[in-house]
Amino acid sequence: MKILLVQIGKTDEPYLQEGCSIYESRLKHYVSFETETLLLPKKYYLLEEQKNFEGQLILKKITNQDFVVLLDENGKEFNSINFSNWIQKNMNAGIKRLVFVIGGPFGFSDEVYSRANQKIALSQMTFSHQMVRLFFLEQLYRGLTILKGEKYHHI
Repeated sequence: MKILLVQIGKTDEPYLQEGCSIYESRLKHYVSFETETLLLPKKYYLLEEQKNFEGQLILKKITNQDFVVLLDENGKEFNSINFSNWIQKNMNAGIKRLVFVIGGPFGFSDEVYSRANQKIALSQMTFSHQMVRLFFLEQLYRGLTILKGEKYHHI
């Protein structure tokens, strides 16, 4: 299975860039993993216009065969072990490409919500969309190490 992380806008903070790079590198030992960063033009949009523009960029990166998971505050919450089991279930289901999407600061357009197969929340707390990138990458790495029975996740 291939995993793609689609995210809106670049990561500005050096400490977040470094953390994301570390986990992206680690992930490649377990799965075929890629990150696709979608950049917005330096034009200011109204909120709905921006969500719709971002939505069009996101939808261009997704195929009909992809299983699309939005990282969304209203999504299903998992603990780390249950998330690893969820990953395994999707691997066993024969999904070719699992696409996780981190939207911009205003969320997703209605079209993106309609296309999604599932929504996952990392927490009930709110984090910046840039911090979510690092948290998600760490949890994905943790989930894969749990599946391999490695000691990263201490039970």
